[in-house]
Amino acid sequence: MTDILHVILLGIIEGITEFLPISSTGHLLIAEHWLGARSDLFNVGIQAGAILAITMVYWKRIWQLLTGWRDAATRSYLFKLVVAFLITCVLGLVVTHYGFKLPETVTPIAWALVIGGFWMIGAEQIAAKKPDRSEVTWPVAILVGVAQMVAGIFPGTSRSGATIFTALLFGTSNRAAATEFSFLVGIPTMYAATGYELLKVFKDGGAVHEDWTALGVGFIVSLIVAFIAVKWLLSYIRTHRYTAFAVYRIALGAALLLLMPTGA
Repeated sequence: MTDILHVILLGIIEGITEFLPISSTGHLLIAEHWLGARSDLFNVGIQAGAILAITMVYWKRIWQLLTGWRDAATRSYLFKLVVAFLITCVLGLVVTHYGFKLPETVTPIAWALVIGGFWMIGAEQIAAKKPDRSEVTWPVAILVGVAQMVAGIFPGTSRSGATIFTALLFGTSNRAAATEFSFLVGIPTMYAATGYELLKVFKDGGAVHEDWTALGVGFIVSLIVAFIAVKWLLSYIRTHRYTAFAVYRIALGAALLLLMPTGA
């Protein structure tokens, strides 16, 4: 029963943090420091629940993009999504080829949370001084692709945070437009990453001793919570800035640096 409660808690954490700009990977690594480490397949599985949730939220927009490609504006937007995704894939394969591994200690995550929080505040301040612009330009699309890869190799950075604020800083000053592009480009990116990790886990035999009940519970919890979290966020940003999330990141990172032993 205690283990299932831990699984539910991890599913809730993943669901809340996957698309809020506060770093899901960072929060899961921090949580597992106290709740016990989970298998790679478990972590991939609960992430898949969050990905399915965002797909459900945006299914109308996705269908519009796939069926409206004859429209020049729709076709351009779709191409920009594809290019951003491909940039992330290529850079991710390069990083993987050279054997880069995610840190498993809390300290680098804490620093990433703090630095990312200040980056968010600065980027939003700059974006607020620019004319409201919803267009996603090619430079924005390219830089968002790069930002996704950077977030992938530095836990605590936050994929959504890195991409949203890159878009805000480099031309798409409208929060809703920047957020939509970030979430849409994240869908194929996270499906690809999840598929890659699943293949790797099954190839290495990691699925043999997996607790499939725990994985299923975590998946469902993550799916439900992520759906609610994204719906709430999309409503919230219509009238609010991301400043509260930045402050939270800085406070959490600072607390971890103060409370955690050196090298933990």
